[in-house]
Amino acid sequence: MTVGYALLGLLEEAERHGYDLKQSYDRRFGGSRPVRFGQVYRTLAQLQRDGLIEVSGVEAGAGPERKRYSITAEGVTDLERWLSEPEDPQPQLQAVLFQKVALALLSGRSAESFLDSQRDRHLAAMRELTAARRTAAPQDALLIDYQLFHIEADLRWIDHAAGRLGTLAEEIQL
Repeated sequence: MTVGYALLGLLEEAERHGYDLKQSYDRRFGGSRPVRFGQVYRTLAQLQRDGLIEVSGVEAGAGPERKRYSITAEGVTDLERWLSEPEDPQPQLQAVLFQKVALALLSGRSAESFLDSQRDRHLAAMRELTAARRTAAPQDALLIDYQLFHIEADLRWIDHAAGRLGTLAEEIQL
């Protein structure tokens, strides 16, 4: 549910309408895959149902009423928990890692401590896979090699991102 946490992070920065959230998400995280409006509003409904956000105002417009959302104290707590938890290494994890770094920088939290704990999680997984590879059958060893190469790539990215936190913090605030 990274879209949900990204929306929570954006709402922690400021109250927003659904349209504004979609635009902010796409600008910061969309890259080649912008989020759909339907997914934004579905996610907002789930976050509201779970007590993580609330409607802080309703404005009349040319079309339907526009709801303005804000994060609740429970939402801040849940976002903080998610940001502090490293992710298990897996292929295609880079988007989640980037989101966590960006949201930590946006909120004034320590992206460096997140990257440090994420590096530790990756190194632990690498040790486990290396130990398993020693006794694995050839086809299993090939799959383990695939996983190890992805973890190595993530580790290179983590080190690269850690070295650029100052510059990233300036860019993300734009």
